[in-house]
Amino acid sequence: MRLLIVNPPHPAIGSRIPDDHLPPLGLLSIGGPLLDDGHNVSLLDCEFGPLNLDDIIARIRNHAPEALLLGHSGSTSAHPMASKIARNAKAEIPGLQVIYGGVFPTYHWKDILTNQIEFDFCVRGEGEETCRQLIRALEDQTPLSSVKGIAYRRDGRVKSTPPQAMMQDWEAYRIGWELIDFKDYSYWGRKRAVVVQFSRGCPHPCNYCGQRGFWTKWRHRDPKKFAREIADLHRNHGVEVFNFADENPTSSKRLWKEFLEALIAENVDVSLVGSTRADDIVRDKEHLHLYKKAGVERFLFGMENYDEAILKKIKKGGTTAKDQEAIQLMRQHNMLSMATWVVGFEEETDRDYWRTLKQLIAYDPDQIQSVYVTPHRWTPFFREAENRKVIQTDQSKWDYKHQVLSTRHMSPWRVFLWVKAIEFIVQSRPKALWRLIFNPDPKIRHAQRWYYKMGRRVWFHEVFGFLFRDKREKRDLMRVGDYWGEPQDAEEEALIRPPRQPKTAQQKSHVLKI
Repeated sequence: MRLLIVNPPHPAIGSRIPDDHLPPLGLLSIGGPLLDDGHNVSLLDCEFGPLNLDDIIARIRNHAPEALLLGHSGSTSAHPMASKIARNAKAEIPGLQVIYGGVFPTYHWKDILTNQIEFDFCVRGEGEETCRQLIRALEDQTPLSSVKGIAYRRDGRVKSTPPQAMMQDWEAYRIGWELIDFKDYSYWGRKRAVVVQFSRGCPHPCNYCGQRGFWTKWRHRDPKKFAREIADLHRNHGVEVFNFADENPTSSKRLWKEFLEALIAENVDVSLVGSTRADDIVRDKEHLHLYKKAGVERFLFGMENYDEAILKKIKKGGTTAKDQEAIQLMRQHNMLSMATWVVGFEEETDRDYWRTLKQLIAYDPDQIQSVYVTPHRWTPFFREAENRKVIQTDQSKWDYKHQVLSTRHMSPWRVFLWVKAIEFIVQSRPKALWRLIFNPDPKIRHAQRWYYKMGRRVWFHEVFGFLFRDKREKRDLMRVGDYWGEPQDAEEEALIRPPRQPKTAQQKSHVLKI
């Protein structure tokens, strides 16, 4: 079949401000198996420009696909634009089949297919095997009921099939790198870059996380094969920066160490950036030199909050002591740390923000990132938030960078003022600026200067948007539960877990090392 995969333009600040763009790994992961099945597959990445809706539809019309595949990593906030693309594309091309995948349609498939006729199919959970089965069924005109992990309409009714099983042999599904031109993608200050994934899922039970249930269980690639793929992308395509999409790539001490050693053995000069847990860094203190030698330049730590009671409530599982120790350990090995803090778990007061500022300064991270708590109805946190009021009803703003919930004690402008003041103070304190200017490692110095440049642009962009562009509800506020509907935490896991296999003697010997 003639297939077109579309990455919609996203309104998020991170997509619009930097001069860099990263390739859509999720869509490339779908494209690889479809190419191997013999289909004519192309990718339209609308982030460049970004393309406006008329240009997107014109390109889709000129391509004349039989099926259009839509998805975006910013799934919830990208949904309004995905809907516009699907609606206009179907109007231009009679008979076009639109397949929609990602986190948001995985859980909202019933609402989408009931109310939006522009979508024909929703893929639920990871899509490599599901998409190839669905395309095969459409091409051969075989019953859709045999394809697991989809939802669709038949005779005016919305139907769904049982969930797909998690991929067992991850190496059997290759990434369709040939769908992109590597020179178009960069990060970390105009360095050629791609997104990669060593693992999927996370073993930790954070109750607000919208990703954990989507992947269902923590799984990993073969460490040596993964290291070899990174080396090949560097040697054959000039890729310098590898941005990890993993929620928690370091979950297994043994496997992560095996990957680092394999990448060091490949002898390539690359930069690795990603996210992990602070307690994993503390756990690995004895071999953090391997992180540095392999090319790790920055890890983002999802610290979320600095109150032990709130950390316990949201089931984060970390401690403030380990958070601070991890930052110090990263600095000792001349790697950057980014501390993420989440605004809105509780309905904060001025005193809470003052404590946050003092705690961040005490932590002394190299970079910080503030985000706003954003409740998703498939997470346990949704039940805690469903009676709170919504001040942002524009779904495209549900991107973690806009306030979406009201607070009893503070108006939105005061919350925003505190957040922007904390960002400014922490990033411009003398100690941070000294490291920015005089870091002895040229790669780290380059990374820091690029981040400060981007951060400054984002900061002013957010201030301008809050004052003059963004609209917020001021009266007759609806509840979160009324905005999104019934909780779905009972359906949080999107895939079927494989049956437990008895451990071999060799696996048992590694249990204490993982």
